[in-house]
Amino acid sequence: MNKPSIQSIASTLMTTPKGLLAADESNKSATKRFDALNIECTEETRRQYRQLLLTTPNFAQYISGVILYDETIRQNTDDGTPLTKYLEDIGVTPGIKVDGGLVDFTNFPGETITEGLDGLSTRLAEYYAMGARFTKWRSAFTVDSASRLPTNASIHANMNVMARYAAIVQSAGMVPIVEPEVMYDGSHSLKDCKDILSQVLRILFELLAAYKVDNTGLILKTSMVLAGKDCAVQSTPEAVAEATLDVLQTRVPKDVAGIVFLSGGQSPAQATANLAAICKSKHLLWPVTYSFSRAVQDNAIKAWGGKPENTIKAQAELAERLIANSAARSGDWHGEKSPK
Repeated sequence: MNKPSIQSIASTLMTTPKGLLAADESNKSATKRFDALNIECTEETRRQYRQLLLTTPNFAQYISGVILYDETIRQNTDDGTPLTKYLEDIGVTPGIKVDGGLVDFTNFPGETITEGLDGLSTRLAEYYAMGARFTKWRSAFTVDSASRLPTNASIHANMNVMARYAAIVQSAGMVPIVEPEVMYDGSHSLKDCKDILSQVLRILFELLAAYKVDNTGLILKTSMVLAGKDCAVQSTPEAVAEATLDVLQTRVPKDVAGIVFLSGGQSPAQATANLAAICKSKHLLWPVTYSFSRAVQDNAIKAWGGKPENTIKAQAELAERLIANSAARSGDWHGEKSPK
């Protein structure tokens, strides 16, 4: 059987009105989330929770692909079906987080760099055999004007690694998602965020071109442009949309296969409202959708609470967020029915 092209995989992932579910939290991140809700965090409870998400009724109606974690891609449903096979059977494309996480960037206090290139080709071959057809790699940038962060060195180092990752992934017949996140934490202004994201994307696409990465088989996962969480002046959805689209139209090549937005610590309602404002634009140059984690999962995990008897209630909460975000992508969202 012929392998699907990276262009066809990317096109499937960007199918309207669907989004991508980011279910790739590391065990460390999952532990923090579970601990906050007094849920025991073990390999089995993590499996149960992710199974709950993926088996939500009508899941494939709203989700085109799921980003998994290494532990999860090796797990099965209760009846022994590999989770990747389950997803394939319902028409959802499995993906995999392949970066090794953030570590301190030597000689640059307060900054990080992403690890994970070592052995990547071998891991990709294994993941492909398991059913994964796309991957994700994240870097993160803290905005601190007083400390002049992020530095040019940090941006260049991270985007160089990210571009190398993308080239390696495409050579394995998989679609790379590149995720340079400008962090929401902080007191920076909307303009500060816009300036940094613009710089990051400029350098990223310069390096992607240098490594001969094919934009038609590449998806950008980006943060929205908005003022920091602690900024005195918070951003309206209209301001977020205007600033975000200005950066994307200036920095992102027209032949990129698609753009998906991360939620980055926004509340569920806030992320949906901002997505809706962006997608109302009549001048989008690429398919645009969402790839949220906490902004679609928060209400569901709170409803679940680690108790199997709460599964249906938790799935209803997830479905509500998926419906809202798919409507926001399509321009059919008219506000929250019951803000939470």
